[in-house]
Amino acid sequence: MSKDDKLSEVEHIKIASRGLRGGIAATLDDESAIKFSESDEKLTKFLGFYQGYNRDTATERKKAGLDKEWEVMLRAKIPGGRLLAHQYLALDGLVDQFSNGTLRVTSRQGLQFHHVMKGNIRPLLRTINEVMLSTLGGCGDVVRNTIAVPSPVKKPMYREIEETAKALSRATLPSTGGYHELWVDGEKIDTGASAPKPEEAPDPLYGKAYLPRKFKIALAVPEDNTVDALANDIALIALHDGENIHGYNVYIGGGFGMKHNNAETYPRLASPLGSIDKADVMALCMAIIKFQSEHGDRGDRQHARMKYVVAEKGTDFCRDEIEKNFGKTLNKFEKTGPLKVIDHLGWHEQGDGRWYLGVPVLSGRIKDTDEHRIRTAFREIARIYDLPMILMPTEDVIFCDITEDDKADITTLLQHHKVPLKEDHLPAELWAMSCVALPTCGKALTEGERARVPIVKMVTDTLAKHDLEQEKIAVRITGCPNGCSRPYTGDIGIVGRAPGIYSIFLGGDFEGTRLSHKVADMVKMEQIGDFLEPFIASFAKERTNDNEGFGDFCERIGDERRKMLAAQSGAAKKL
Repeated sequence: MSKDDKLSEVEHIKIASRGLRGGIAATLDDESAIKFSESDEKLTKFLGFYQGYNRDTATERKKAGLDKEWEVMLRAKIPGGRLLAHQYLALDGLVDQFSNGTLRVTSRQGLQFHHVMKGNIRPLLRTINEVMLSTLGGCGDVVRNTIAVPSPVKKPMYREIEETAKALSRATLPSTGGYHELWVDGEKIDTGASAPKPEEAPDPLYGKAYLPRKFKIALAVPEDNTVDALANDIALIALHDGENIHGYNVYIGGGFGMKHNNAETYPRLASPLGSIDKADVMALCMAIIKFQSEHGDRGDRQHARMKYVVAEKGTDFCRDEIEKNFGKTLNKFEKTGPLKVIDHLGWHEQGDGRWYLGVPVLSGRIKDTDEHRIRTAFREIARIYDLPMILMPTEDVIFCDITEDDKADITTLLQHHKVPLKEDHLPAELWAMSCVALPTCGKALTEGERARVPIVKMVTDTLAKHDLEQEKIAVRITGCPNGCSRPYTGDIGIVGRAPGIYSIFLGGDFEGTRLSHKVADMVKMEQIGDFLEPFIASFAKERTNDNEGFGDFCERIGDERRKMLAAQSGAAKKL
């Protein structure tokens, strides 16, 4: 069997795509076509959007003899989540005309548009590019949005991390000119992609076949691991003296995607590789990306992430091969303090006489409802005060550079639009995350975002029964096992299993340094609180001290005790 015969179908599609062009232009120009072909659907991801259909309307439309309501989810790639006010206003101005009236902050610090029809893709993408943002590489088998510690504190180290995230994003954008041919009619707008060419050489970083699967990079500091850095293919943990960075500890091989009932797929935290001087960070990342391109599995997409290479071949093998690409020997790991997570919500000093405000956003969904007008409030803040913004990896939003004189007025503005602030939430509500899931995501097995409020209420009600309502606890809800809301770290992972049914994971840690354990496979949504009751009751009575978190307790008690507590409520089948 030749090497090409071993490639998956997607690999052949990428190689034959002519720089990700495929037949996308013809479909865009064909007003009678309501969707992209299956092969082109594999390519549109690289350009920043997923094709899907409205799963809420599919059954009724089928009964009526109608085709599915085809649409796309489109993602703006925003390195480190840093966004200027005029850019935000431009994006906000697009959602009524081209989307469903909402923006959604992602767990990778991007912004998503939902329910976009085919005819609206080109004007939407063109406008995004006009404000110096891009969707290129927002999805697909390339380096995705580079995420970074969201702190706006005015120290050189945070500024350097922000600039490094942007530099990595520019350096890892696919070089195809097809992006601008399709979306900007060939007119060059410099977002880092090269101008169209009559005949293009293979991408200098990715080649003709790009990477075997998606690839993720995160930058953090030991004091603030809000990004869950170890869940990424590359985790860069800054080494600093409190002000300036001199290097990075480097980890490789993290990733959370898995499949139910398939033990060959699993979540994994990144492994220590070594340390580097800060001047070498770009070159090392390129060497690691090349290593994954060479060694990742191109025959089985379920086995294609770098985590499987690291897990199966070992860190020593990976280090040796990466050093060959890098041209240097890596330094030994430097000792740092433990990874922690900082609370950025509420008011905080920036260190320059100004303030920043972290505003909780339920599931990252920026929208107006009868109860809360968060989209209107954010638009008015951006328009009146011209404040930079940071999209957080917890799906919340930070407004930066606020003067002392403006603090009270901004608080009043938010309250006028009935936007709940930090003080209006319980800790478990603030730290919860949920993926989009139904009706948008084609992979969803059950509800995610739309089930967040009732699920978190069950958790907070159970905590309150045991006088633990002020306990800081991370609840991560996802509609399928792919793990977009990072359910395999944190205290409680609630993972979609079937319609209205979830698997439960416990025993991760709040700081994102330990994976949780699967303690139940089939729990009905309405019974999640009952299932957790024995665990929370035992935690209230038996925790070693006030510093022991719920996830730490569930880890400490061991597997047999976890099984016993899981059986007590009768809400779950045995594993």
